[in-house]
Order: sequence, then structure tokens, then C-alpha cells
Amino acid sequence: MAEREVFGTTAKGETVHRVKISGGGLTAYVMTWGAVIQDLRLEGHEAPLVLGFERFEDYPQHSSYFGATPGRCANRITGGRFELDGKQVQLELNEKGVTHLHGGSDGMAKRNWEIIELVDDRVVLQIVDPDGRAGYPGNCTVTATYHLHGDGVLTVLYESSADQPSPCSICQHTYFNLDGSDTALGHDIQIAADRITAVDEHQCPTGVLLPVEDTVFDLRGMGPMDRQENGERVLFDHNFCLSDQRVEKRHVATARSDRSGVSLEVLTTEPGVQFYSGYKLNVAVPGHGGRRYGPFAGFCLETQIWPDAINHNNFPEAVLRPGEILRQETEYVFRRN
Repeated sequence: MAEREVFGTTAKGETVHRVKISGGGLTAYVMTWGAVIQDLRLEGHEAPLVLGFERFEDYPQHSSYFGATPGRCANRITGGRFELDGKQVQLELNEKGVTHLHGGSDGMAKRNWEIIELVDDRVVLQIVDPDGRAGYPGNCTVTATYHLHGDGVLTVLYESSADQPSPCSICQHTYFNLDGSDTALGHDIQIAADRITAVDEHQCPTGVLLPVEDTVFDLRGMGPMDRQENGERVLFDHNFCLSDQRVEKRHVATARSDRSGVSLEVLTTEPGVQFYSGYKLNVAVPGHGGRRYGPFAGFCLETQIWPDAINHNNFPEAVLRPGEILRQETEYVFRRN
């Protein structure tokens, strides 16, 4: 049975609710703030599947987008600049004053959403990103649907519309850990991509696509997440190119922990997935079960349009226009061996 409770209060005095939904052997707790997946549990597996905090107060100050929904445009936009229909647009530079990241300092991941539907196995939330916030043109409405069903399936569906042309790419930023270990480096990973986007010193795409063949980024076969290159650990925070455009939902990635026997399969409509191994994590307050989240405590598989696509003609289409619905669907399938 779905449950709803008051979970905290924002700095603006807004009430943050948390809901509980269950289905398919999964139980999820979802917050209205940031449309955050605050906790996720699999029947028969004791440890949480995701990183998160047990108090709302820890999220605004200490969360590295744990379980959040970044937008209006997830990932990075180089210099926060782009040209759209002949007009130059400058967005907020919220990452070190150099890049625009995850929709800005007050993006959708850090604002309170509205619950518009809640049933036993599903919650639907909605937010309006107003014209001019962080520099974005037009009003953009995003609906997030989280549905637990089947055999361990979490379906995440984002539907976006705008009243002016605007870049738009929503993603789920959950950090996964499939065995409750201090790091996820013992996991195996597979990603069905034959290219990655090359990046500059600010982790912004250069426009060059690099083949993964004969490199440490060749994850097309299942292998260890902990990889070495020239005697140093590989720090994954890269966009893996799954296709040149949005397609019908298909398998794109698998992660697995032999220690717990839990696996995660990812299916998505999206042309890219940002694989982040969590190497920057160093959280000052405890998370679920009192755990301290240090480097590699969890990993992200952020299904989305390629980063900075608005600035590269050879990247998938990133502009949402009036009258269109941007529909982005991802399934996370959890199983116990």
C-alpha cells in the first residue's frame, strides 16, 4: 500500500513529502524534493540498493545528486553558452564559474516537485521550470513517473514539454551499490557502446568521438569496474555513446556483484549513458545504515542525451520545441542469482 509522510522543510519553508511504493519485489521511497529516489530495497536482499540519507536535512548540503532528477538539461554545457535559432543564450555557470552543470544551482534536482498521482506501485510527480531560470528560455513542464512492477523492475519515465524552443535532457542520478560494501569497485560492469565522447579539462565534450576498441573504456563485455591504465586506477566519468539518436527501449548496460548475487540491467530509449564510478565522493555525514560514503561508494548510470549536445551538430538532437513531448524512458531491472 502506498504511503505518504512529511519528510522535511526546505529553506523556503516548503513541505517536503516522502512516499513509499512497492511492487515486483521492490520497495522505493521517493521525495518530492528533487524527485529523489531516497531509498530502494529488493526483497531478500538486506542492504539498500542506492546511496542516500535518512534525514532530509542532509540532502541540500551534502548530496551529490543522490537519486535526484537533474534538469532542465542534465550534465554539462560548455561555458554555459549555446546558439538557438540565431539567438545567443548564456546560462548560469554553477560549476567552478566555468561550466553549466545539471540545470544550475537551483535546478529541478534541488527544487520541490508536486505529487499528481500516487498508487501502490507508482508515483507521478511534476514540476514547472520557469522562463529565465538559470537563463533557460521558456517555461518547461516535466513529469516524472516511477513505477515498480514485473520481476524487480523500476521504470522511470520523464515527459517534458516547453512553450519556447529550449535544450532539454532529464536523467535519473541514482548512485547504485548492489552489495552494501564500502566501495562498488568489486562490481562487474558491461556497457553496450563502441564510442565515448572525448572531453576537455573541464569534462566538457570536445565534439570528438573516441572508439573504445583496445582501450580501458571497452566495456562491451562484462568485466571489472576496477580497471588500471599505466599503473593508475581508471576514474570513470564519461558519456558512452549508445546510438546517434533516441530509439526504442533496448538493453544498454549490466552491473553485477558476485558478493551479493544481485545484478542490475539497464534498458533505455536514450542515446547516451554517463557512467560515473563515484570517485569524487567524500560525504561528511552518514548515509543509510550509518555508512560513510567515500570514493567509489556507489556508481551512476545516467541515461540521457549526450552532454553538451546543443553545441555539436554531430550529437543527438537536444532541442525541445513547442508542441513536442520529449519522452525518456529507462528500466532498471534488479535480480538475485
